Amino acid sequence: MDRKKELKQLYKETPIKAGIYQIKNTKNQKIFIGSTNNLKTLNGIKFMLENGGHSNKKLQEEWKHFGKDAFTIEVIENLKKKDDPHFNEKEELEKLEEKWLNQLQPYGEHGYNKEKSL
Repeated sequence: MDRKKELKQLYKETPIKAGIYQIKNTKNQKIFIGSTNNLKTLNGIKFMLENGGHSNKKLQEEWKHFGKDAFTIEVIENLKKKDDPHFNEKEELEKLEEKWLNQLQPYGEHGYNKEKSL
């Protein structure tokens, strides 16, 4: 029982990391790029997909059609936090996500993201 408490405490003490993740359909190579301020929540995203509750309807449809084994979820970059009191994690995470969206272009037949209108 002590080992269980020890593991729980270790989990709580693990620093929360923000970053960019990719969900890839290995059947048609489409990708979804997303960001989160807590990468520990990726299991929650998988849970939403498995239960039909993801906000991206096309990704959700194809998850249901192809099944969970056709998809991989991976972290593609961690946000490097700074000890600057003016550091804005939300803004920096948005910039990082934008970088990856520009680089990978996960739109149309290549992905599930929607292009942001200007």
